[in-house]
Amino acid sequence: MYDKLERVEQRYQTLMGLVSDAAVQADPAEYRAHTKALAEIQPLVDRFRDYKTVEKEIGQARELAGGDDPEMRALAEQELRELGDRREALLAEIKVLLLPKDPNDERNVVLEIRAGTGGDEAGLFAGDLFRMYSRFAEGQGWRVEVLSLNETGVGAVKEIVALVEGRRVYSRLKYESGVHRVQRVPATEASGRIHTSTATVAVLPEAEEVDVQIDAKDLRIDTFCSSGPGGQSVNTTYSAVRITHLPTGLVVSQQDEKSQIKNKAKAMKVLRSRLYELELAQQQQEIAQDRRSQVGSGERSEKIRTYNFPQSRITDHRIGATFHRLTEMLNGDLDEMIGALVTHYQAEQLKAEVAAS
Repeated sequence: MYDKLERVEQRYQTLMGLVSDAAVQADPAEYRAHTKALAEIQPLVDRFRDYKTVEKEIGQARELAGGDDPEMRALAEQELRELGDRREALLAEIKVLLLPKDPNDERNVVLEIRAGTGGDEAGLFAGDLFRMYSRFAEGQGWRVEVLSLNETGVGAVKEIVALVEGRRVYSRLKYESGVHRVQRVPATEASGRIHTSTATVAVLPEAEEVDVQIDAKDLRIDTFCSSGPGGQSVNTTYSAVRITHLPTGLVVSQQDEKSQIKNKAKAMKVLRSRLYELELAQQQQEIAQDRRSQVGSGERSEKIRTYNFPQSRITDHRIGATFHRLTEMLNGDLDEMIGALVTHYQAEQLKAEVAAS
């Protein structure tokens, strides 16, 4: 591992030189590529340099601990214990930073939330989830654009699809995919009986045209009049678009825009991301059993999380963690829960790496 870290540090020095080179600075594309590569390895290099500093300090403390002065030996032995703890913590960080990176972590995501079982209450819960993720995104400095929205008459959400753009969006939201369950007393329940409803969340890495090649002959594109609110022009023109991907049977409909061209562009964005996620899921099934919790991996029916209103708690069943901060989390304070999920899956990845080595 030490040799590998030395090579990473050497690459860091090379990249620093390239970024400072005037010829590279004159080429925006090359400059961005080098600065991006530099940013990716910077945390690892920083931790490695801290580790080397601690190793040097341990050597110095050992010399003092072997001296004749009893007071100095006691101080050196105390320092050795503290430095040993620091070294172990740095090693743990370094091991995590050395793990293979998910190539999609830097991508934007297409977020899809659908009401599940539970009628109108499920639709209201789906709306709650979207507000939760929107507020979390706002706190992260991300941008949320609703691509399509299908509401019911009671203000509930049947389905909502949104694009979330920002720095490392997929890395933070990718573990949210799955079935979310809510337990609460609906506002319309006179007897105070607790109802259980569900909503499904899908987090798809946004796919570019270079990621997914879609042949025009594989598409059936239908246009129709939009329904629902939007005014007379929306309801009387053939602006709505339905795209069917014939090889997979995937269907995407879009009618939020008055322009057929804009609706088609949005529908293609969603279709491309769904096809990309489908391809990723197939690859993940083949190479990593621990990724079966992701959407489309055959475990979609499993409930990943329960939101219990009477007890004001949220439980994530995958990691067995319970948080008694339901109101704050529904208001977008998700850092603690997402951090726990990231730590859990990094630990699982470390176990797999050790087992394979």
